[in-house]
Amino acid sequence: MTKKNKRVLIAGAGPVGLIAALKLSQAGIPVTVLEKENQLLDDPRAATTHPATLEMLDEIGMADEAEKQGLVCDEFYFWDRPKNEIIAKFNHRLLASETKFPYVVQCEQFKLAKLALSKLKNYSDSSVLFAHEVIGVEQDTDKVTLIVNGPNGEEAATGSFLIGCDGGRSIIRKSSNIDFEGFTYPERFVVYSTPFDFEAARGCCYRNYYADPDEWSNLFKVSGDGPPGLWRAVFPTDMSQADEEVMSDKAVQLRMQKFFPKDSDYEITHRNVYTINQRVAKKFRHGRVLLAGDAAHLNNSIGGMGLNGGIHDAINAADKIIKIWQGEADETSLDIYDIQRRTTTHEFTQAQTIANKKRLEAKDAQTRKENLAELKEMALDPTRAKKFMMGTSMLSAVRRAATLG
Repeated sequence: MTKKNKRVLIAGAGPVGLIAALKLSQAGIPVTVLEKENQLLDDPRAATTHPATLEMLDEIGMADEAEKQGLVCDEFYFWDRPKNEIIAKFNHRLLASETKFPYVVQCEQFKLAKLALSKLKNYSDSSVLFAHEVIGVEQDTDKVTLIVNGPNGEEAATGSFLIGCDGGRSIIRKSSNIDFEGFTYPERFVVYSTPFDFEAARGCCYRNYYADPDEWSNLFKVSGDGPPGLWRAVFPTDMSQADEEVMSDKAVQLRMQKFFPKDSDYEITHRNVYTINQRVAKKFRHGRVLLAGDAAHLNNSIGGMGLNGGIHDAINAADKIIKIWQGEADETSLDIYDIQRRTTTHEFTQAQTIANKKRLEAKDAQTRKENLAELKEMALDPTRAKKFMMGTSMLSAVRRAATLG
């Protein structure tokens, strides 16, 4: 490997980019992270950290702190909303023989990003440059060069490799002429957060999935700024409705009361609406450039697999670069990154999240009946329940990746 440009560049200082940077820095590799925002954003969108991801965070010294800042969740429930009945309960403790972490941690993504950044500051050869927007990328046989708009105007940053973690509208992906294949749903998701205690009032656990032919929902709890925590309700919403209408106080209360009626208005601390995609980059590697996180794949949020998949990208990409750096592999190992991460994204993340949505939104009476019966039967059979949770926990995806390439 060339001795020039001895640095890895990362575009994007979200949790995926910062976790990749931390993993590389712990191996003694200098890293420069470039982020267009002036600071980390308190974006609460993703919050679920699955067992397979906790294993990876444990390797870089983040799992314990993530657990302290989040909520440990053993179970998840499927509900028949019209009947207000729990159809199936799944308990991660069935995975105790498979993982050190037979549970999920509800820890918002901005907390993971802040934790990774705090640890990254211990490595003097690595840096995070805020207010540095990547506007282009070039590469040759031994280096990658980013064109960046920074506080001092346009400048260049050069490194041996680049990991593009710059989101769904990735400049890195577009500059590399990589197609983003898939589709956009003809609806959006709206999220409302409230401190109302659904556990005490309605018997909910920290992760709940409501099947409803009229309007499905997800309901889960996060720690927020501390006790008592916040509950986040997710609903589908019509594309024709303007953001202002969906976010209005009237619309919020109507939707919440329709789904979870109570005697008084809900206190709403946060509201957001966003477009939903199922897309995967045609390739995750272009020469010395790797794509990770939302830059490489997007999926609906049901099941909480998007951010987890991005962290899996980050760790996998860092592992490959570390081996090249240490002379244990050559650059063809980057093709294995592409094979492992793109294959498991298609086979697990995309397949699972699409199936999750279809299961909750099914309108045909017979299909609904069959779906709910299958969930109930599966939850009552420990063997089938464990197999199902090996998938939802993303442990199956990691083990499948290890067999590829």
